[in-house]
Amino acid sequence: MDQTGWALVWVIFVFVVDIAVRILAIIFVPRNRRPTAAMAWLLAIYFIPIVGVLLFLLIGNPRLPRNRRRKQEVINERIRQMSHGLDLGTLRPNAPEWFRSLVRLNRNLGAMPISGDNGATLISGYEESIDTMAAAIREAQDYVHVEFYILQSDATTESFFAAMEEVAARGVKVRVLLDHWANHGKPYYKQTLRRLEAMGADWHLMLPVQPFRGAYTRPDLRNHRKLLVVDGKVGFTGSQNVTDSTYNLKKNIRRGLHWVDMMTQVDGPVVASINAVFLSDWYSETDEVIDDIELFDVTSGSGDLDCQVIPSGPGFEFQNNLKLFMSLLFAAQDKLIIVSPYFVPDEGLLLAIQTACQRGVHVELFVSEEGDQAMVYHAQRSYYEALLRGGVKIYMYKKPYILHSKSMSVDDEVAVIGSSNMDMRSFGLNLEISLLVRGEEYVRQLRAVEDQYRASSRELTLDEWMKQPLRSTVLDNLARLTSALQ
Repeated sequence: MDQTGWALVWVIFVFVVDIAVRILAIIFVPRNRRPTAAMAWLLAIYFIPIVGVLLFLLIGNPRLPRNRRRKQEVINERIRQMSHGLDLGTLRPNAPEWFRSLVRLNRNLGAMPISGDNGATLISGYEESIDTMAAAIREAQDYVHVEFYILQSDATTESFFAAMEEVAARGVKVRVLLDHWANHGKPYYKQTLRRLEAMGADWHLMLPVQPFRGAYTRPDLRNHRKLLVVDGKVGFTGSQNVTDSTYNLKKNIRRGLHWVDMMTQVDGPVVASINAVFLSDWYSETDEVIDDIELFDVTSGSGDLDCQVIPSGPGFEFQNNLKLFMSLLFAAQDKLIIVSPYFVPDEGLLLAIQTACQRGVHVELFVSEEGDQAMVYHAQRSYYEALLRGGVKIYMYKKPYILHSKSMSVDDEVAVIGSSNMDMRSFGLNLEISLLVRGEEYVRQLRAVEDQYRASSRELTLDEWMKQPLRSTVLDNLARLTSALQ
C-alpha cells in the first residue's frame, strides 16, 4: 500500500475512534450524574477530545474507591447501633416540625444522633481559636484527636504543637490526621511531620496520593474536615486550619492576604459525634478500630443546646450537606444569613435561595471582595446578578482579608457552622463536617459575629454590578461552565 493509502487508512481509523469515543461518552458520562455536570463533561470531550477523555479518566468519578465507601457504610451502621435508644441529653421542648424532620433526615444520611444538654461557644479570633484549642489540649488526661485539612507547625501554631508535645510527654495518646494533597509540598510540611514523629504522635495522611507506595486517591477528592477532640469531653470544629492566617504562602504574603475564620468549642454529648467522625476517618485510613473508647458514654455539658453533627462527602451515597442546606433554606420564615467564601450553587440551591426571598425571608450572603482561587472566584461572581435581582443582600468582606468562615443562621433559633462551603466541590468532592445547633443563645453569638462581618464589608448593589466590564463577565461565565466538571 502506498503512502496515500496508508494516510487514508489512518484518517478512517481516527474518524472511527472519534465517533466511538463520542458514542461511549453519551452512554457512560451522564449515568448517575447531574445534567449540568454531564453536559460540561460531554462538551469537554467533544471539543477537546484527547484532553477531555484524559481528564475524565483521571477525575471523572466523584466517588471514593468502593472499599472506602463500604467502610463508611459499616461505620454508619455501627454508630446507629451504638447510639440507638440512648438518652443523649434532654432535648429542648417545642421544636418545630420541620426541625424534627430535618434531624431525621440527617440521622438517615449521616447516622449521627441529635443530643441535648450541650454547651457551645463561638470563637471568631484567628489566633484566639488556636490558643483556646492549645489550652484544651493541655487539659488532656487520656487522648487527643486532631484532624485538619491543613496542619502546619509555624510561629502562629506554636502553642498548639507545644501543647501536643507536653501531653504526649506525660503519656497522653495523640492521634493526628492531616490531608496529604493539601499539605504536601507546602511550607513547613516536612518540619511538621518530623515534629509529629518526634513527639510520639500517631499520625497518618488522609486520602494519600502516593501511587508508587500503593496508595492512590483522585487528587481532587480531599478530606476538608477540621476538628479536635480532647478526652471525649471537649470538641472543636469550624472553618479554620491549623496554620498562619497567610497560610505561609509567598503569593498570599505578597498580596497582604489574611484569612478570617470561625471555630466553635462544644462540650456535652455532641462531642461523641465529633469523635465518631474522627474515629471513622481513622478507620478508613488505617484499618484500625479503636475499641477502648466508650464513645456514647456521655455526660451533660455546660448548656442546654440541641446539637447534631452531619458528616458528608464522596464516601456517602447522597450529598448530605447540600440536603441540610436546602432543608434550612425552605424552612426559614424570617431571616437567613449565609457566610460562604466559595459560593457556587447548583440550580436547586439557587432556586431555593430565590424562593426564600420571594416568600419574604430576609436573605444575606457574605463573601470576600477579593478571591484567592481564580476559577472559583469568577464562577461565584457569575451568580451575583441572579442573586441581587432575586432580592439577596450581598456583603463583600473588604480586602486584603479572605472571609473563610462557613455558617448559616436561620431565623433566631437554628444555626449551622462547619467546614463546608456552598459550592460543588464541598457538596460532591470534599469530606466535610457540619454542626447543626438549635438554641437562641447560640444564634445570638453567631449574629454578633455576623454584625462584625457586616461592619467590615461593603454592600454590593445591582447598579454597581451591572457596570462590570465585559472581560469580567466573559471570565465569570467561562468559570461557571467549568465549575460543573465533577
